[in-house]
Amino acid sequence: MTKKVLVVTEIKDQELRQVSFEALAVGHELSAGGEVVAVLLGENVDNLTTQLFHYGADRVVTVNDEKLKDYTTDAYQQALLQVIDKESPEGIILGHTSIGKDVSPRLAMKLEAGLISDVTAIESEEGEVIFTRPLYSGKAFEKKKIKEGIVMATIRPNNIAPLEVDESKTGDVTPVSVDIKDIRTIIKEIVRKTSEGVDLSEAKIVVAGGRGVKGTEGFKPLQELARVLNGAVGASRGACDAEYCDYSLQIGQTGKVVTPDLYIACGISGAIQHVAGMSNSKVIVAINKDPEAPIFDIADYGIVGDLFEIVPLLTEELKKVLKISETI
Repeated sequence: MTKKVLVVTEIKDQELRQVSFEALAVGHELSAGGEVVAVLLGENVDNLTTQLFHYGADRVVTVNDEKLKDYTTDAYQQALLQVIDKESPEGIILGHTSIGKDVSPRLAMKLEAGLISDVTAIESEEGEVIFTRPLYSGKAFEKKKIKEGIVMATIRPNNIAPLEVDESKTGDVTPVSVDIKDIRTIIKEIVRKTSEGVDLSEAKIVVAGGRGVKGTEGFKPLQELARVLNGAVGASRGACDAEYCDYSLQIGQTGKVVTPDLYIACGISGAIQHVAGMSNSKVIVAINKDPEAPIFDIADYGIVGDLFEIVPLLTEELKKVLKISETI
């Protein structure tokens, strides 16, 4: 049955997040040839509509409101509920991001709809869409489907490939006005503690450090390697607890879950709590002085040695291979 699917997109630093394009691909699979409608929330967002069409949106709904400039639960929930009421979709897809994880269960509750969260794969089977999601910190996977009502899901970033870009694709833009009131949260200031550059949750390459970096200065070689590879820097809970870095870099069961193409673990022992946040990485490289470290059990490639010797050597060799200037 053809369906209309709403895809809730996300903006960061005036640019669409990669997970928005991945969600559009899921929307196409779910719509079964129906209409895929991208939803853009924010202030002055009309300049981003073209890119959404290129990545597969059939139509774009824009909601321009100063109350949506920065994310607040109340404002987004009210705006999205009003858009959903106008559009009457049969499916809703969001990213499994801090925003998606916050607003999706609230929407599901209001709509009395089922919600499948943290989807890592999607497939069609006899006319029905099957969603795959991890369980028990990635030790097992379950397949789920919603048989009645609105089909609602959040997708884990960097797991589902976006559609091929079609720069000739266009569509209609539908501006929607919403009534947002009784906001309980006011954003006065945003203080960014994350490092500049690639978003950790969407990075294709992650260089992560653990207690083995021995201090704040120990992250500098990792940052240099990440710059060379155009990747992001992450950390284990142990490194964050030791105040070697900010908790915004934490990867693990109580931190961010990442699924990059390449994960380089430096001085990380491989505690189960950390592994829960990165075990689905496509290729894992471990660098550790302890040959018995549990991280080697899940690594595709292991290097036994001092990270302070190995990481700089690796960085220099990569600069030569990639022909990167020393002034990077």
